[in-house]
Amino acid sequence: MTKISLQEMTAYAKNYGFVFQGSEIYGGLANTWDYGPLGAALKNNIKALWWQRFIREEPNNVGLDSSILMNPAVWKASGHIDGFNDPLTDCRKCKSRHRADHLIEAQVDGFHADGLETEVLEAKLVELDIACPGCGAKDFTPIRRFNLMFKTSQGVLDESSQAIYLRPETAQGIFVNFKNVQRALRKKLPFGIGQVGKSFRNEITPGNFIFRTREFEQMELEFFCRPGEEKHWFDHYLEASKRFLTDLGIRAENVRFREHTAEQLSHYSDATTDIDYRYPWGFDELWGIASRTDFDLKMHQAHAEENMEYQDPVTNERFIPYVVEPALGVERLFLALLFDAYHEEALEDDTRVNLKLLPALAPYKIAVLPLLKKPHRDQATTLFNTLSKHFDVVYDESGAIGRRYRRQDAIGTPFALTVDHQSAEDGTYTLRDRDTMEQIRLNEEDIIRHVREKIRF
Repeated sequence: MTKISLQEMTAYAKNYGFVFQGSEIYGGLANTWDYGPLGAALKNNIKALWWQRFIREEPNNVGLDSSILMNPAVWKASGHIDGFNDPLTDCRKCKSRHRADHLIEAQVDGFHADGLETEVLEAKLVELDIACPGCGAKDFTPIRRFNLMFKTSQGVLDESSQAIYLRPETAQGIFVNFKNVQRALRKKLPFGIGQVGKSFRNEITPGNFIFRTREFEQMELEFFCRPGEEKHWFDHYLEASKRFLTDLGIRAENVRFREHTAEQLSHYSDATTDIDYRYPWGFDELWGIASRTDFDLKMHQAHAEENMEYQDPVTNERFIPYVVEPALGVERLFLALLFDAYHEEALEDDTRVNLKLLPALAPYKIAVLPLLKKPHRDQATTLFNTLSKHFDVVYDESGAIGRRYRRQDAIGTPFALTVDHQSAEDGTYTLRDRDTMEQIRLNEEDIIRHVREKIRF
């Protein structure tokens, strides 16, 4: 892996059409990002592979797509209205605002302050003699808690509208539909419900490009099991998550597992392990696996006055299931994959950027390249039309063939297909491999078979 800074990655992502600044022609809007043609394709591929691995290939699991807007009583029951907040403190000298937990984490390598009480955080600021990153002063205001949910309204007239919230997580949409899914599909424990969707958090200190944003996508699974079996399923999904990252091509040395201490556990969890990735600024959270106990279903049962118990069809025993939750952010994995795949390689007479994405993840699987425009364009266009029914394909006829190869290497296209004079004679084409740069000649049928095998996940 070539080391590349966050600033360099931001520029690369823009230049090649992965990520653009949101509303850029109007000066942008802080911490908003638009995903260009390659970024949109890569995100879709990430989500598709997660769905394949954790929903389609799991006989116990099913999918869901719940609403972004929900009855505000959902967020009261889940504790988000009262307890979903960031600990903020201001520097009295320069008036800059900071998250207290982030100030502490920056001072102590490997320490994570998530979930610590306000009094503990304030004591840590004093104990560690922490200075303001902006001016160096060591005088902070008392910590205040700021709710992270975006508030909006529903209704025609302002005076009659109801306050509602953009969902801060996808999990609650699963919990409130637990009984619906279980009944409609006649599911027996253990089983999981997963979904991919947008969430919104009014982060006070977003940053590090797309790592921490106010609008993001989550891939979450809530796995319901009998109380007492949660440890088994927690370990199962911890290993499954690790295997998924490895299969995507993430290097083992860039991943670590961080078990939460008792002080760091969320109020609903009896065990949590974060999978951290080594970003340019250091290890930071990529994936969280939490044992949520029966907290969520119990809270919704109490607030909605709806029975959330599961009845065992064999023993007739009734109980509220326990839940294991692997929750992964699409954008964080997107960024980790770019950093892990980005390589700068020296060749005999040149250098190239090679984005060594797993072929199944690559935005385009094949680039169709006519060697010469006029004599080869028609055949290349026909070939594109055929292959695009099977794969994501890009057509490029601009510039020297070597330069076109370099462009495709830089965006991760695993195969380049050149149409030349021999193609018209015998119907074969030169297929070039991105990583080895080896070339073989194949006919159309063999190309489809070869590429399909190589991109299988």
